[in-house]
Amino acid sequence: MSSGKAEIGLIGLGTMGQNLVLNMADHGFHVAVYNRTTEVMDEFVRAHGDTPGGLTGCRSLGEFVAALKPPRIAVLLVPAGKPVDSVTEQLIGAGVGKADLIVDAGNSLWTDTIRRERDYADRLKFFGSGVSGGSEGARFGPSLMAGGDAKSWQRLKPIWEAIAARVDPKTGRPLEGAAPGKPVKGGEPCAAYIGPDGAGHYVKMVHNGIEYADMQLICEAYWLLSTLLDMSPPEIGDVFAKWNRGDLDSYLIEITADILHQKDPQKKNAWFVDSVLDAAGQKGTGKWTSVNALDMGVPAATITEAVFARIISSLKDERAGAAKKIKAPAPLSRRALGSREQLIDAVRQALYCSKICAYAQGFQLMRQAQTEYHWTLDFATIARIWRGGCIIRARFLQRIASAYEEDKDLPNLLLDRTFRRQINAGQEAWRKVVALAATGGVPCPAFMSALAYYDSYRSRRLPANLLQAQRDYFGAHTYERVDQPRGQFFHLDWSNPDRPQQPA
Repeated sequence: MSSGKAEIGLIGLGTMGQNLVLNMADHGFHVAVYNRTTEVMDEFVRAHGDTPGGLTGCRSLGEFVAALKPPRIAVLLVPAGKPVDSVTEQLIGAGVGKADLIVDAGNSLWTDTIRRERDYADRLKFFGSGVSGGSEGARFGPSLMAGGDAKSWQRLKPIWEAIAARVDPKTGRPLEGAAPGKPVKGGEPCAAYIGPDGAGHYVKMVHNGIEYADMQLICEAYWLLSTLLDMSPPEIGDVFAKWNRGDLDSYLIEITADILHQKDPQKKNAWFVDSVLDAAGQKGTGKWTSVNALDMGVPAATITEAVFARIISSLKDERAGAAKKIKAPAPLSRRALGSREQLIDAVRQALYCSKICAYAQGFQLMRQAQTEYHWTLDFATIARIWRGGCIIRARFLQRIASAYEEDKDLPNLLLDRTFRRQINAGQEAWRKVVALAATGGVPCPAFMSALAYYDSYRSRRLPANLLQAQRDYFGAHTYERVDQPRGQFFHLDWSNPDRPQQPA
């Protein structure tokens, strides 16, 4: 048994877990580590035992609990679902008590976190934290979205703020230059307390839903340039690199440019992206976002279309067969496409306008979740901690933070004065791109749904009046009238429609 000198412990030494441990140790925290496969733990401690903070390898959960200074803090990076409950119960059996803090840092469903905090309340402090940034972020600075008991956050806060990504408070740009043993200092940490119980995991889920949309929109921009203008991957990569110096400056745009410039290491005179099979995978958080949006009645069409785009991409064999039988439209003429440079810029503007809509949907979803789950979310803070470390980090988030600082009750990002101005400037190009995609048979579901969302949100009237009449006709579901106060419902006797309408 060790002497209880570790300030924090971590269970689950996968790639994310190992990198998060090294991040904490680089910041001077002594970390106890445990992995179900002991050989993985032994090898990890042998390779990194000289870290600044130091590591204590534990061969059992009993050793792990004994290695931690009480009151203990233990981080779980195990698969979501039953494994989280299983490990937590084992920790209780190994000696974890009511004063100890268990932090679930995996991609758990927020409702599971709500349940666990309640169910374990008389045995330990259960806490949920979203961690975004992939393996690189875990190693050198992730974005951390903490949710749970506010007093527990005060215990975790010094560690979470130390290991988080850091940004320049004036520009919002991430501070770079971190290296093993040499963490970045200064700036603002991309870590914050989001709210009670499952709030941290919920916001992480919405982050991932927005990430799905952002990635799909970028892919559609790439595909439009490839199919309509017959541009090669490196040519498109040059375009993305240029875009990354403007309003679209972001991690996802940056890595897209890198990917498109990558040659295929296994095939001579070929580009890597052309050798990658067009069948996308997913781990479920985008689907959770879409299902939750439907459950709460929040329009998140672009996020949901991004999920469906991945699903239809996985039908590779069916699509290959359909391509032989279903007729495509004739290729667009050069005259229809217009100037090459003008079309490239139009795609840029369409991408940016669609991106605004995707983020608007995500923040609108979090706004509704406050009512549903009795939270009070600080949207400016959420935007600020997404500026560095996470996958959707972007210059764009600085403006979102400012929008909510100017109006914390802003109903929708489309109503922010800066975003209104930018969409007004870009919507003609946006509409042109969507029209060309439709005419040319280029699938762009995220671009198209984003434009439909924008047009629906800005419309004083929609055809839902006819829809409500249909519902009243076949199901007596009632309707409201434009000449009566909201909340008064009526029903028309369709067997005798000339009779006066009756209040429901």
